[in-house]
Amino acid sequence: MLSSVPTTDAVIVADLEAGIGTLTRLPDASVDVTLVIVEPTPRSIDVGKRAVVAATERQQGRVIVIANKVADAEDEARIGGEFPDHTVFAVPFDNSVIEADRQGTSPMDREPEPAAILAIRDAARQLLEA
Repeated sequence: MLSSVPTTDAVIVADLEAGIGTLTRLPDASVDVTLVIVEPTPRSIDVGKRAVVAATERQQGRVIVIANKVADAEDEARIGGEFPDHTVFAVPFDNSVIEADRQGTSPMDREPEPAAILAIRDAARQLLEA
């Protein structure tokens, strides 16, 4: 489906399945920015590292790592240390996001400014300014 998208000045955000399968099937140099979402677990970091390599080899634009569900400075340092050559944005672990997901609602419906949403908003703002 993504291979049929015109290469004009369109902005397309795609949430791909976990892993690197879909990423490796995209045409080379077909995106401007690849966001790799990583949680502070060994398995997630390993898959994230493989995704970074695949995106880099296929010239899938700037590769940025989003450290998701970061509980503390140790989690953030662990992920940052595994991706030293890439920008890493940290999104904190946030119970309001989990509770909203369980209830099938938006995190903003539970709390006006959840910490995770504020971090994502900040990361998006910085990406748009770059």
